[in-house]
Amino acid sequence: MTDWTEGYVADIGYTFGYYTELNPLRIRLAFANAGLVFPEIGTACELGFGQGMSTNIHAAASVVQWSGTDFNPSQAAFAQELAAASGSGARLFDDAFADFCTRSDLPDFDFISLHGIWSWISDENRAVIVDFIRRKLKVGGVLYISYNTLPGWASFAPMRHLMSQHAAVMGADGMGIAKRIDAAIGFADKLLGTNPLYVRANPAVVERLKGVGKHNRQYLAHEYFNTVWDPMYFADMAKWLAPAKVGYACSAHLHDHVDSINLTADQQAFLQNIPDAMLRQTVRDFMVNQQFRRDYWVKGARKLSAIDQAEAIRALRLMLVVPRADVSLKVNGSLGEAKMSEEIYVPLLDALSQHQALTVGELEQLLAPHRIGFGKLNQAVLVLAGAGHVALVQDVETIARARPASERLNRHLLQRSRGSADVSCLASPVTGAGVAVHEFHQLFLLCMLQGQDQPAQWAIFAWNLLALQGQRLVKQGKALETAEQNLAELTEQAHTFATKQLPILKALQVI
Repeated sequence: MTDWTEGYVADIGYTFGYYTELNPLRIRLAFANAGLVFPEIGTACELGFGQGMSTNIHAAASVVQWSGTDFNPSQAAFAQELAAASGSGARLFDDAFADFCTRSDLPDFDFISLHGIWSWISDENRAVIVDFIRRKLKVGGVLYISYNTLPGWASFAPMRHLMSQHAAVMGADGMGIAKRIDAAIGFADKLLGTNPLYVRANPAVVERLKGVGKHNRQYLAHEYFNTVWDPMYFADMAKWLAPAKVGYACSAHLHDHVDSINLTADQQAFLQNIPDAMLRQTVRDFMVNQQFRRDYWVKGARKLSAIDQAEAIRALRLMLVVPRADVSLKVNGSLGEAKMSEEIYVPLLDALSQHQALTVGELEQLLAPHRIGFGKLNQAVLVLAGAGHVALVQDVETIARARPASERLNRHLLQRSRGSADVSCLASPVTGAGVAVHEFHQLFLLCMLQGQDQPAQWAIFAWNLLALQGQRLVKQGKALETAEQNLAELTEQAHTFATKQLPILKALQVI
């Protein structure tokens, strides 16, 4: 590991994940429900963009001008490749934070985002970022930041420390981070087998370690094995950000806005009696044993009147972005699994089932015969959006302006899917966001772009590529051995895709 990494894992690439919280359009739903004025986002920045999937998708699928940096040159190179392919104009660098944050060629930003960065960098870099936010975030601008949180990490933090120490001390030179991770997990598992007092005091650690072992090694390397790993209390985050003149706005995790699935009636009443908003957030973290926060902060919060808030919510345009039949009437919150009311969600989902954009106000009128009031409708929208079933929709002009760049990016990603399955989403100019697309479905879409419109043709195309690379499909836990079996399975999947997922991807203008 070389000095430029500053203790951050760099010998294994970050995952190719997409994070919807970084979509500027999403701010509108969260802010409207928090009763806050939301800004128009014209310029945005991501610090530590990883492989650059979120930045590039949001740049290509909207008219927002994005900038960003990630100090890992191989990741920055991939991100720049995507930006060049889309022609979005995103300006992406491989600068260290200290270098990027002092560049003289950056605009002021309406939105600055950091996902999965804060807890894994030094105090020196945190100070650089806070100063950057102070100088470059516009008045009224929004900061998105996610970080590991106490008290949720309190019981497992010692185990994380032990595994990190084992990887650093016991790992052989040239062993590679993935093998060091496997060895560290194995060591920790053997330790727990001795029934130490630590486990007796923290029995949940055993199951949590089992869960850790199931994760992708790329994810684990960056989550658990950096030199710096510093979860913190919400109040401490507020102190860090105070010099940047930003205040807490609301959670970017939409389900956090729905108290009924996260807090008991007694807990809600207890929180309402705490006058200080910052202390209230800290206490809430104890109630839900918060492990990871995803928050919006704003430079100059402005409250909406009750009338303006209702109008802002009613003006939001929505679309159902998954098959209607795939929406389970269950939702998970801090209190566990909750069942959605059929009286509310069935007519709402039916109204959205054609995958056309409707405003909340239009939905309110459509659902009036079902006596679903504005408050219940608004909460249902939050639940569905938080689950990824519903997404906000951009205006018609923005969709038209964004479509060329999103088409170019999607074509590039689909070409890449011939030999790699690490990218699992494409860009939608309708939502300004990423859309999950299965690896085989990407191959079907690529075949469609080449002029083939029959599912049987898509299956043959996909199978030829998979066979060339020695891959086989797995069905019911067993690998399909013969070409006939694989082709039959792909053909069945292609027919399902044609009737189920493809109409939605067309509505989202992904294809």
